[in-house]
Amino acid sequence: MLGPLLIALLAMLFVGALGFALVPSAMGSGRADKRRKAFQGDVRVNRLEVDSTRLRDQRRKEVQRALKAQSDALNTKKRITLPQLLFQAGMTIKPAAFIRNSIIFGVVLLAVLVVVQVPIYFAPIFAVAGAYLLPRMYVSRKRKQYQARFLDELPNAVEAIVRGVKTGLPLNDSIRVVAKDAKEPVKSEFGRVLDQQAFGMTMTEAVTVLLDRVPLPEVNFFVVVITVQQQAGGNLSEALSNLAKVLRNRKKMKQKIKAMSSEAKASAGIIGSLPFIVAILVSVFSPSYLAPLFFTPLGNLFLGGAGIMLATGVFIMSKMVKFDF
Repeated sequence: MLGPLLIALLAMLFVGALGFALVPSAMGSGRADKRRKAFQGDVRVNRLEVDSTRLRDQRRKEVQRALKAQSDALNTKKRITLPQLLFQAGMTIKPAAFIRNSIIFGVVLLAVLVVVQVPIYFAPIFAVAGAYLLPRMYVSRKRKQYQARFLDELPNAVEAIVRGVKTGLPLNDSIRVVAKDAKEPVKSEFGRVLDQQAFGMTMTEAVTVLLDRVPLPEVNFFVVVITVQQQAGGNLSEALSNLAKVLRNRKKMKQKIKAMSSEAKASAGIIGSLPFIVAILVSVFSPSYLAPLFFTPLGNLFLGGAGIMLATGVFIMSKMVKFDF
């Protein structure tokens, strides 16, 4: 009787051991598949993160490279020639005509100085200095006004381009809208960009014309954004939206600086004009008191030294109340 029972018991033990051996392996294979899939998913996610990080680093390097190139271009153009000065002032006069008009102005100034009896050895010096400095000062003032008007309208133009890009228009068509509807001088400058593209230039080369015409950091930012987007791709509308915010914040900061420095500028203006006011009042109440300054050699020497010191003081005060950022 023990033989069959022992055989049956051994058979049950064998089946149980076989079940314990096979069932965990089957369960383990399912878990292994899950672990394998999870590992593959983690590898895929890590690869995507690495790719996105690499792309972000590449775009950052492109931005840094473009910004450095544009900054170097701005720094190398510190010395402005006469044609560049007239071009950046938005004036259509030719350099030869400007020089001719400056010479005519110098001759007229010399005649006026001779009529008011300025000493003959001082009159030519004053005439040459006036013929060279005063027209250039006028053009420099026109250049600053041109740049100020451009910066006032540039944020609106950038936002118009953003709206056009978000609605699905290509960048060229968005710039064409700005060239049609924006205020001057932004209207004509963006029209110049389109003209350069019509001549066969790429968008990267065409927007550089803006930097040649208006060499300012804000325009440099715009050129860098367009250049990087054309070279490396990316979300142009988001980049231009951020640029528009930066431009408006810089405009607010400039206005704040202007308001804070207005008192210092008024003080500098009063101090600079005080010698002239005193001289006029003294000449009114005592006409012969200052006559030796104008009609004696020693007085002319003192008057010239006083003019040089006054010009130096005005120059220093103008630098003290001028803030750049």
